[in-house]
Amino acid sequence: MAARFDTVVVVDWSSASTASPARPSPDAIWIATAKTGGVATEYLRTRRAAEARLQDIALAERRAGRRLLMGFDFPMGYPRGFAARLTGEATARAVWRWLAERLNDGPDNANNRFALADEINARLAGGGTGPFWGRPAKLALPHLPAQRSVDYDALGLPERRQAEQAVPRAQPVWKLYTTGSVGSQVLTGLPVIHRLSQQPGAVVWPFDPVAEADLVLAEIYPSLLAAAVQRQETSSTIRDEVQVRLLSQALLVLGQRGDLPSLFRAAPEGPPRQEEGWIIGAGHGQETGMLRGAAP
Repeated sequence: MAARFDTVVVVDWSSASTASPARPSPDAIWIATAKTGGVATEYLRTRRAAEARLQDIALAERRAGRRLLMGFDFPMGYPRGFAARLTGEATARAVWRWLAERLNDGPDNANNRFALADEINARLAGGGTGPFWGRPAKLALPHLPAQRSVDYDALGLPERRQAEQAVPRAQPVWKLYTTGSVGSQVLTGLPVIHRLSQQPGAVVWPFDPVAEADLVLAEIYPSLLAAAVQRQETSSTIRDEVQVRLLSQALLVLGQRGDLPSLFRAAPEGPPRQEEGWIIGAGHGQETGMLRGAAP
């Protein structure tokens, strides 16, 4: 396995339904690019602009012969069983493709993610409820409850992935709205992963062998570096920007030391490697400690 990475990009995603403010703000899209010479952060107002930027970065790094790790702060898959029930194929890639064909996401961030979740609930639960929940009160969607009312055991789907059991603070993918929700980022982000994965030499960890790949896409969880972020926060900083900057630097240190393969190996076999995905640095204390120890 080629252990070293030359460049690390970390992305803080957003599922906002309108363009983010012109002035850099929290709860928007932030991208950090770390290289040997330093780290640069960028603020993007729309998903369309962010995807174009990421495609450009991937192309430029490949042409320059540099190996690139690109991390995203949302899950790359759903709990076991979901992919097969939705698409007939028990792989994360089938879900990415299914969503990419159906998510309407405009240049101003207007999107149909809640209606799409409502459609999926109707397909999977028939006259019942779930698995998705959470929506604005003004949206009257018959199959998408505003509050959690899902019996996941009866539905036959886990509420949480194995990775979220390893990192209990991580939110379940089914929650689409209100504080801490990640489900909407997944619905709007996975179509982008589908398209980025078409880049020559691209793989998505942990579903694919990393081996000699030129571009590795992976899931990250910035809160694993919460203590380091807190140390560098001030009244004038934006936490999202601090998080992507510090995490990209930490992963670059590990990538250039050749230590990332041990984190890649930490993903368990079974559903995490087939359809659920895993978080870089999650697992036993050794992996999390290695990531924290590399933070500035």
